[in-house]
Amino acid sequence: MSNDTGGIDKPTPEAWFHVPEHGENSNVETRLAALEGYLTPNSRFFVRSHNPTPRIDASGWRLRVHGDGLTRALELDYAALRAMPQIAMTRAIECAGNARAFFAERYGQQAGGAQWHTGAIGVAEWSGVRLRDVLERAGITKTARDVLPVGLDENAFARPLPAAKAMADDTLIALTMNGERLPPDHGFPARLVVSGWLGAASIKWLGEIRVSTQALHTHWNTRDYTLAGPDYPAQPPADGIPITTMPVMSVIELDWNAELPAGEHTLRGRAFSGEGQVRRVEYAVDEDPWRDARLEAPNIAGAWVRWAFTWRATPGPHVIRIRATDDNGHVQPASVPWNDHGCLYNAVIAHPVRIS
Repeated sequence: MSNDTGGIDKPTPEAWFHVPEHGENSNVETRLAALEGYLTPNSRFFVRSHNPTPRIDASGWRLRVHGDGLTRALELDYAALRAMPQIAMTRAIECAGNARAFFAERYGQQAGGAQWHTGAIGVAEWSGVRLRDVLERAGITKTARDVLPVGLDENAFARPLPAAKAMADDTLIALTMNGERLPPDHGFPARLVVSGWLGAASIKWLGEIRVSTQALHTHWNTRDYTLAGPDYPAQPPADGIPITTMPVMSVIELDWNAELPAGEHTLRGRAFSGEGQVRRVEYAVDEDPWRDARLEAPNIAGAWVRWAFTWRATPGPHVIRIRATDDNGHVQPASVPWNDHGCLYNAVIAHPVRIS
């Protein structure tokens, strides 16, 4: 069966995807229990869009680059971008609201937005042109402060980047995904991939890049995709702290309330940490002490590492907890403070499993 996702171009069968409660019909999360291999196939990569997937003809598409932080305006067509030096990199894209549903479990009320569990993340090999190469062709100046990419979706989604992040080696204008032309749902003909940052920074259906000598603000870095609430001071004009780097997190490749037969099982999952690299993954079953899981190659910074452990399961209900530690010493916490937009929930999750 397929999900009711009329705003998405690709098939979204229930065997591969879940639809988050209260999400638009342009959102689906990957069913982690159905994943195999290191990379997330294009067909199974989660979709987070604020508007339905647009249909764009590459032959008429242009990327307009302009602003007072440049010495000249620039317009590039699809062929011109493909003719520039191409690089490839393997990186994760994760929605800042991934695991938002667990705020309700922890605090007894839902945070606003789509109630994602843990499948709003994927890892792909992206290839295309460094954003830096395009900005340098347009003569980016030393006084440039913010870079604003704008999408060609219905309401022109846009969220600014500081110039330093835009000029980073691994900030990419991607043209392909896992060796194929970008699928429509993932940004065809061109999208940003902003390594380690929230998925909202990786603007899809890129049509315009504005470079400014002044700080730039949109709804998406002042009234959403911020940490706002009692524990987070406002940074005007934002209602809280604009989100940038994603935190350390781990997920298990089991459905929620999974049922397994008694006996020995190898359980697997994935762990990741924004701009960092995971160094350790631990697991605990019920009230047992924490033990180290095995990490499997590859372990790519800015992407994820697969982990595994063997469990001799006995009949009855159980909970499994996973926590990851990155190379900066960041460890998944036992809890995270409430925030109004329900972002960056990376607390250790008690995953229920019933053994028959």
